Amino acid sequence: MVTDKIKQLQELQAQAANLKQSIEAERTKELAALPSQYGFDSVESFIKAVRAAGGKGKGKRGRKAKAAAGGKRSRTKITPELKQQVVSAVNAGKTGAAIASEFGISLPSVQNIKKEAGLVKARVADQPAPAPSSPPAPAES
Repeated sequence: MVTDKIKQLQELQAQAANLKQSIEAERTKELAALPSQYGFDSVESFIKAVRAAGGKGKGKRGRKAKAAAGGKRSRTKITPELKQQVVSAVNAGKTGAAIASEFGISLPSVQNIKKEAGLVKARVADQPAPAPSSPPAPAES
């Protein structure tokens, strides 16, 4: 029945709470003994030694800087020489995506260089559609 399951759940929760208390007490006891196990006379000197060994002093706290390989890329400087190389690649028939990956620039940058060099057709401004003409008048004979 449900009441039996509830009773069993309460018993298990009580056992878990007791186990948690015993673990915390044992952990506290072991942590308090650590400095003397490693030959330190005080907790402060032990902590100081651990920090020194870990390379963590009283420096800045917070997030670590990202590694160069996985971090934010620096922006590529688009020089006149680079623009000329992009134009040459366009004239050679390469796609915009291939050019962007080859030179380490973004696809919109490639498109901007193409536009600046006059290699892109300008859009025709939206013109109103011509009004429908009326049907031709019947010819008189």
